[in-house]
Amino acid sequence: MGQLRGLYPAYEPYDSGWLETGDGHSIYWELCGNPQGKPAVFIHGGPGGGIAPYHRQLFDPTQYKVMLFDQRGCGQSKPHASLDNNTTWHLVEDIERLREMAGVGQWLVFGGSWGSTLALAYAQKHPERVSEMVLRGIFTLRREELLWYYQDGASRFFPDKWQRVLSILSEEEQKDVIAAYRKRLTSPDRAVQLEAAKLWSLWEGETVTLLPTKSSASFGEDDFALAFARIENHYFTHNGFLTHDNQLLDDVPLIRHIPTVIVHGRYDMACQVKNAWDLAHRWPEAKLHIVEGAGHSFDEPGILHQLMIATDNFAK
Repeated sequence: MGQLRGLYPAYEPYDSGWLETGDGHSIYWELCGNPQGKPAVFIHGGPGGGIAPYHRQLFDPTQYKVMLFDQRGCGQSKPHASLDNNTTWHLVEDIERLREMAGVGQWLVFGGSWGSTLALAYAQKHPERVSEMVLRGIFTLRREELLWYYQDGASRFFPDKWQRVLSILSEEEQKDVIAAYRKRLTSPDRAVQLEAAKLWSLWEGETVTLLPTKSSASFGEDDFALAFARIENHYFTHNGFLTHDNQLLDDVPLIRHIPTVIVHGRYDMACQVKNAWDLAHRWPEAKLHIVEGAGHSFDEPGILHQLMIATDNFAK
């Protein structure tokens, strides 16, 4: 591969605010780039991760009108770390409200990791509103994917880091890590919540890149960890609020007409490359890029390169 593409220079939103959902949540949103540009929506990971300023830089600000938002309970959305009225289908309808508010008929949908899950759910619910898709680090929320990352899979590659996750659990609790953490993350004692949240969050922060990075430390910050762990565990406990285990793959025929690029790291430990392969097998029209020498994170050089090419090409 020649010279790798990087992010566009930093730029600020031209508008921002909060969307009142009517059921107890206030969703932070921002519009960035060219108000007359190609509409796009960025869907962040987690669940519970939130947006960051560098996410704007995935899109050419002269070509795109980009909506970014913090999903329920995380980032600048309120109330912080709330699990009430917080399901996949609440989020899907939040995206629709944001589209209507932005005054666009269709938009490109960009999502990575959990963002790819929510992007698929949104597109399958509202296919007429999606012009193109860019999906990264595919996660379809099948039971096998949850067990891989939070029971007996990725732990074999990171036994030292996994031991910290298990350190607060009894031998019996270790048989179902997601359930055991659910008890702690919903405890009335904030100290108990926070201890579990940091261990859960750091596990992900330290395993999403092929090689260790300093950025993983931010996963241990109190506010971020609490929202990230509580909301993520809430969704995993309820299997993403999907009707059945294979729903997002079974419903691919609803969206096969949408031009789509799929990007996945070969050595992604959070979401195995098989997830992307399974999706592409159901969706032969989509363009699959398996990136060698890369893990899960969007900013690993080879992954970022393919994402930037995808957003630039769709802008044309």
